[in-house]
Amino acid sequence: MEKQLAMFGDEVANPMSEKGAIDGSELLVGRRICQPEPIRSDRVAAASVGASSGAMREIICLQIGQCGNQIGSKFWEDISDEHGVDQEGHYAGDCDSKLEKLEVYFQQAHNNKFVPRAVLVDLEPGTLDSIRQSAMFRPDNFIAGNSGAGNNWAKGHYTEGAELIDSVVDVIRKEAECCDCLQGFQMTHSLGGGTGSGMGALLLTKIREEYPDRISSTFSVVPSPKVSDTVVEPYNATLSLNLLIENADETFCIDNEALYDICHRPLYLTNPTHRDLNHLIALVMSGVTTCLRFPGQLNADLRKLAVNMVPFPRLHFFIPGCAPLTANRSVSYLPTELTARQLTAQCFDCRHLMCAVDASRGKYLTAALIFRGKALMAEVDEQMLNVQNKNSAYFVDWIPNNVKTAVCDVPRKDSKMSATFLGNSTAIQEVCRRVSQQFTAMFRRKAFMHWYTGEGMDELEFAEAESNMNDLISEYQQYQDATADEEGAHE
Repeated sequence: MEKQLAMFGDEVANPMSEKGAIDGSELLVGRRICQPEPIRSDRVAAASVGASSGAMREIICLQIGQCGNQIGSKFWEDISDEHGVDQEGHYAGDCDSKLEKLEVYFQQAHNNKFVPRAVLVDLEPGTLDSIRQSAMFRPDNFIAGNSGAGNNWAKGHYTEGAELIDSVVDVIRKEAECCDCLQGFQMTHSLGGGTGSGMGALLLTKIREEYPDRISSTFSVVPSPKVSDTVVEPYNATLSLNLLIENADETFCIDNEALYDICHRPLYLTNPTHRDLNHLIALVMSGVTTCLRFPGQLNADLRKLAVNMVPFPRLHFFIPGCAPLTANRSVSYLPTELTARQLTAQCFDCRHLMCAVDASRGKYLTAALIFRGKALMAEVDEQMLNVQNKNSAYFVDWIPNNVKTAVCDVPRKDSKMSATFLGNSTAIQEVCRRVSQQFTAMFRRKAFMHWYTGEGMDELEFAEAESNMNDLISEYQQYQDATADEEGAHE
């Protein structure tokens, strides 16, 4: 992880690479209920009329399991703050740009209340009970079981989760019916537990069947290299990835160890909490959809990202990152205006990636940088060219110009300029290989298998998932080794 790409060693003296943390927040927004209620203020009224004149491209957020709901809650908190929506769901902002596309993630209900387009699911009620105390979410969108999945993928996928899945799909259908032009779904979950992995994978399968032409993106917390709180995590993660490969369009891979490293190094937080980790994830989640929610010079959305980032259907696992990351104690020593050059350097720095892989050991198939703030397009284009020319060894040569850019004019609340990074790198196979090795070690001895077969699973499903994971690793390696001169070898 300490190894960085050549560019960042001597090309850029990056003031943020040693000390960098931010406290950024961004928002996600939705659509309104079709009900002509009187509007509280002229500003809200004008925004509502503007929103109705063109079709919104709404996104429905799905929060599955304890991890998914905690990440989702922090995400909604951050984007609500960015768009000027208070904890009761009422708009309290002072800028038209915050309201203009608020309905991408929010739906306007009675009394000018903006309700998140979120569906919250868990197989045990504890986490949802704490979130339910907030008046922001629609009560009907909470779906909880009573028994829990007990870290068992089979319970989440076949027994406990299967009993609840129809109720979840019904709620999603109601949310989709209230959309002008549904763009897709955004899921937060963990791959190591039972509910997020098992039921999350089941829900993705159902969504793919019912909405085959909508984009499905997932923010998936993958197993960390050293830190694990679940013994059967390799089983759960492998079984989930087996279905994510086929049913997701974009998977943003995040792991706790990389987040802890960011908190300790660039941010210098002595005792980071889960809230700090969730805030980092929320930065990426909101950064990805910035151009949907605010006006910009060069726009991007979930579908454009997928088209430009996924060269082959199975290779859709991205490594996210964001910049600037600046410790609070260092903020006063930073330059007042960050440049696209400094932000680009930070984004490609391995220490700023939110997945514990060494990107310098692989090659980028594609990458995307989404800038926020007063970025000059000429400077952005120049930096993208410099990155690819000076570090050509870290990019595959058979996809020319493989860095996508987007620029949004509205900055984050905490920084005049910022960037969100997404990399489709063959280095992600490190995560798959690590999980696969742990899976094989246990599966060879049939350890813990009785917990899964007792829920109706067959051992063949484990063998199939293991084989699919190994195939994915081979594909990433195949395209990493490929060159532009080879003809037809990789058709």
